[in-house]
Amino acid sequence: MITLDEIKSPIAQHIDEFEKHFRSSMKSPVPLINTITRYIIKRKGKQMRPMFVFLSAQVCGEVNQSTYHAASLIELLHTATLIHDDVVDDSNERRGFFSLNALWKNKIAVLIGDFLLSKGLLLALENDEFQLLKIVSNATREMSEGELLQIEKARHLDIEEPVYFEIIRKKTASLIASCCAAGAESVKADKETLTKMHQFGEYVGIAFQIKDDLFDYEKNLNTGKPHGIDIKEKKMTLPLIYMLNNVSWAEKRMAKNIVRNHNDEPGKVAELIRKVNESGGIEYATGKMIEYRQKALDLLLSFPESPSRTALEQLVIFTTERKH
Repeated sequence: MITLDEIKSPIAQHIDEFEKHFRSSMKSPVPLINTITRYIIKRKGKQMRPMFVFLSAQVCGEVNQSTYHAASLIELLHTATLIHDDVVDDSNERRGFFSLNALWKNKIAVLIGDFLLSKGLLLALENDEFQLLKIVSNATREMSEGELLQIEKARHLDIEEPVYFEIIRKKTASLIASCCAAGAESVKADKETLTKMHQFGEYVGIAFQIKDDLFDYEKNLNTGKPHGIDIKEKKMTLPLIYMLNNVSWAEKRMAKNIVRNHNDEPGKVAELIRKVNESGGIEYATGKMIEYRQKALDLLLSFPESPSRTALEQLVIFTTERKH
């Protein structure tokens, strides 16, 4: 399988330069803030969001200063939401590192999230990047709505497939869509191209989230058992929704009872995972993921052939074939 570094090659220089921009965008006269932001940079992930921004920009035009603003704005606002998520979820770890709230407690973590949010807003305003701010602010709103819709529905375990797709479109796909739209906007692409890049990112984001759903049913390399984390958190994912829609009333009741009352019992969770597998839920979800991936790839074909377009195609495939 092709690596992220190979996919990154058409924009490698821009990504290196972006890291400097991102670091400087978080600077503060307060030493504690600089200590914490250095820690944030140290634990950065795969850099897929900046990759979507820069590759989308190069597919639609030439990378410029505005593209760096777009990537920094998305990273600042998204990092703020992740920090707040860790506080809300009382999570002590992210990507193998201690979370900010685990090291500096909730109050400081929330304030750092607020600080990064304000830095993102100021970055856009100081550089007159109003369209970029609109794109990214809309994504942030949709992410919040998606999370709240999921919480509301999880109480009753009554998520139907259309609602599930609405949740993941808002919660996950809106961010990748904003990366692609912001990249296009940064090179002053026309409205039709902007809409197309946003739609492309949305398709990728939906495929990405379904892949995440499927991880819950794959065996953990350390224990040899399926992860089952989504079930423990009472999240209604696509394989489970498919199973609930295709079993008898009694089996459906039993499955909901496990999710609601026995989600911390490994034996019961394993039994539910087995039922999902037997129902064809895994195959169904995999088919849907491939369907959305293909929609994204078909949309890309309407852009001129280039190394950046090829890299975007490879990035789409990477998101659905990754191992974690």
